[in-house]
Amino acid sequence: MRVLAVALLLLSLSAAPARAQAFNHPGVLVSRAQLDFVKAHLGAEPWKSAWAALRASSYASLSWKPKPRATVECGPSSNPNYGCSDERDDAMAAYTHALQWYLTKDARYAKKAIEIMDAWSAVITEHTGHNAPLQTGWSGASFSRAAELIKYTYTGWTQAGRFATKLRTVYLPTVIKGSPDTNGNWELIMTDAAIGIAVFLDDRASFDTAVQLWRDRLPAYIYLKSDGAYPKTRPGSKYHTPAEIISYWQGQSTFVDGLAQETCRDFGHTGWGIAAAVHVAETARLQGVDLWAEGKDRLRYAMGFHSGLQLGEPVPSWLCGGKVNLGLGPVLEPGYNALHNRLGVTMTRTQRLVEQSRPAGVSHFLGWETLTHAENPG
Repeated sequence: MRVLAVALLLLSLSAAPARAQAFNHPGVLVSRAQLDFVKAHLGAEPWKSAWAALRASSYASLSWKPKPRATVECGPSSNPNYGCSDERDDAMAAYTHALQWYLTKDARYAKKAIEIMDAWSAVITEHTGHNAPLQTGWSGASFSRAAELIKYTYTGWTQAGRFATKLRTVYLPTVIKGSPDTNGNWELIMTDAAIGIAVFLDDRASFDTAVQLWRDRLPAYIYLKSDGAYPKTRPGSKYHTPAEIISYWQGQSTFVDGLAQETCRDFGHTGWGIAAAVHVAETARLQGVDLWAEGKDRLRYAMGFHSGLQLGEPVPSWLCGGKVNLGLGPVLEPGYNALHNRLGVTMTRTQRLVEQSRPAGVSHFLGWETLTHAENPG
């Protein structure tokens, strides 16, 4: 009987579900170790110039006044723009103040970040209009970074629970659904917000869903020759035939390593897609999930391919009809740091563009990434 009891006990233990690993906090795009590294290097370049740029920005001002509203309505290209720019700017200001708080330990900056987030959590109820999913992603990404830093490095945020509730009810349901048939930067930005919100909420199920969204979208956004004659399609997408895929890829019919689904649209949106994919991989890394092992080749080729053209390399006649719309933006620093500095990948063209573009500033959901990620061992 005793042997039977032991056997049953062992069987029950083996059948019990494994306890989900606890989240590491702060752990949305940046960690405590990364920020401690930054703090120790603020007197040296390139962090010195990046820090000066942040401090001189209006986003860093203690006189910043949030402009919350209950309904944020955003049409195509944010037209109409009823609170769209205000929400994005307030989210970036909250993140900027959260960074200032951590790097200076001046509580005024933590309180300003809290003031901004509390103002929005008191009133926001919905995002509407054509661009609502993208707007929710842009703002949710920055808000989740700000909230994560404040909640886990500062004591005294009494309304943190209310902000968490709004992230869970107003932001997460939209971004976690994905967007299989829009241009890929949408879904990657939404996934960036989803994984950040999931970490802040300690929501393992949503975190796992965000990781799967990334795994579904990245191979359908950046091409590798190993994919075959045509790019992969995102599961659940309506684009399947060669003609449909070519149309979805902006009419491009020749595919090379690193080409992105939006390359022939413009480099601005392509840069957003690459940056968002990198953000997701970095947040996942901080939580013990190695997406870099899966995505490093796509991302390194994409960064190098677009960097070369942005630097002035001739546009081949087979690419986008021989003409591309440049403007990659401040998107490469975290990816370059992860691939080159941490994983040892040679990235000559990307390195040139990164160093020429420093310090990276602000754009929608991108903020101060030379400061936070340049040469950072993390």
